[in-house]
Amino acid sequence: MTVTNRKISGATEFRELTKKDAPAALKSELEKIVRDIPSPQRERLLDDFAGFEKLFAKYMEETGPSILWDKIEPPPRDAIIDYRDLHEPNGDQVKAYLNKLVVVKLNGGLGTSMGCVGPKSLIAVRNGLTFLDLTVQNIEQLNKKYDVDVPLVLMNSFNTDADTEKVSRKYRGCKVRIYTFLQSRYPRLNKETLLPIATSIDGDAEDWYPPGHGDFYDSFAKSGLLADFIEQGKEYVFVSNIDNLGATVDINILKYLLDTDKAHRPGFVMEVTDKTQADVKGGTLIQYEGKLRLLEIAQVPKDHVEEFKSVKKFKIFNTNNLWMSLKSIDKLVASQSIHMEIISNPKHLANGLNVIQLETAAGAAMKDFENSIGINVPRSRFLPVKKTQDLLLIMSNLYSLNQGSLTINPARPFLTVPLVKLGDAQFAKVRDFLRRFASIPDILELNHLTVSGDVTFGTGVKLKGTVIIIANHGDRIDIPSGSVLENKIISGNLRILDH
Repeated sequence: MTVTNRKISGATEFRELTKKDAPAALKSELEKIVRDIPSPQRERLLDDFAGFEKLFAKYMEETGPSILWDKIEPPPRDAIIDYRDLHEPNGDQVKAYLNKLVVVKLNGGLGTSMGCVGPKSLIAVRNGLTFLDLTVQNIEQLNKKYDVDVPLVLMNSFNTDADTEKVSRKYRGCKVRIYTFLQSRYPRLNKETLLPIATSIDGDAEDWYPPGHGDFYDSFAKSGLLADFIEQGKEYVFVSNIDNLGATVDINILKYLLDTDKAHRPGFVMEVTDKTQADVKGGTLIQYEGKLRLLEIAQVPKDHVEEFKSVKKFKIFNTNNLWMSLKSIDKLVASQSIHMEIISNPKHLANGLNVIQLETAAGAAMKDFENSIGINVPRSRFLPVKKTQDLLLIMSNLYSLNQGSLTINPARPFLTVPLVKLGDAQFAKVRDFLRRFASIPDILELNHLTVSGDVTFGTGVKLKGTVIIIANHGDRIDIPSGSVLENKIISGNLRILDH
């Protein structure tokens, strides 16, 4: 037996030694997981693990911040285009433009944060239609109207793939080619040991995670779809989150991209929109070392976080609606030239274990593309549904639904969207949220709504201006049917008894 004696002098050297050993220890654990798995599942997992080992090695090598605050500069004036300066194509042009486009929806998330089981894209959000229904309906309407072939591609995770495939069968009669591909499957790491908590592929689902939408580039290329679409003559891909109901195909943006001469044609476009107090944590665009790039709050030193949140200094934020040249993606993936900052996302599991999951964000790759720009789009292109308070807006008369596309009601007297805050304890889950509204209130003239505690709403309620309803612990407030609340603060007890 050989005993290796290492002299450890101080905490710094100890950390360096553990960092040096970590990749080898990780590799050994991953090999144990795949040892008895039959092909072809084994090959697929080995491919995923190879990507994970690269990500982990980069994570261990990183020292210091990825951004030096003093080197940050505002973007050049011509780096962010105002959407209002774009032009509409004429009818004859539209068909040619759309036939150059592929639409990808990021469909890896579950609906657990809203108390739902299964893929988030299968939650009913308006008139009984799901996120996926609305997406398919919108693409089909384009294909029918202009007699074109815009394919819809879903990037699924291991969490959403099987359920999405089953549901997709109902769209076979629609005028939309639907494709799916699977993003990587990575193991969560014990925060203390930096080793996988998984011991087998068939263990607890919580042992694994999909590594964020930055995984799009490699997974799209590996699926073979990227090469197929290039061969079909497609030129651009529009990528967005499936839960952003404002992220529909915009022909004006597509026209701008395809009309730009090839030498200066943007390889990457990030849609940004004006920041409000509700968006202070959203990523923004900066100029850094001569390149336009995305700055996320995770990269900001602690003593500059409040500065980052300033609406005056950083006036725009990333909607994660991204347009990219297919050939540019192909070239960058083939040369392994995409370098995205690693996000270490801490999680506390139900069993009490603290873990980390290493992720990347698709927008962080913009600095690696040529001629990257931002386009400052209307707020209507950013309608994410992350919580039931977003669902309240989408289900209300604030929006009109037409062929899978939501537009703000022209009767709304203001351009802004109301700020809505619903208490998590009573409203976080979709089932509880729906039970508390006999019907969704009229909010056409609402500016701000805060609801906390045991509160229910009757039918035909109108909310205007600023409305705050607080039921303290042990109290209950029932808003009577037909009520009109304008600039009201309500607290205490208000019970409506059935007779």
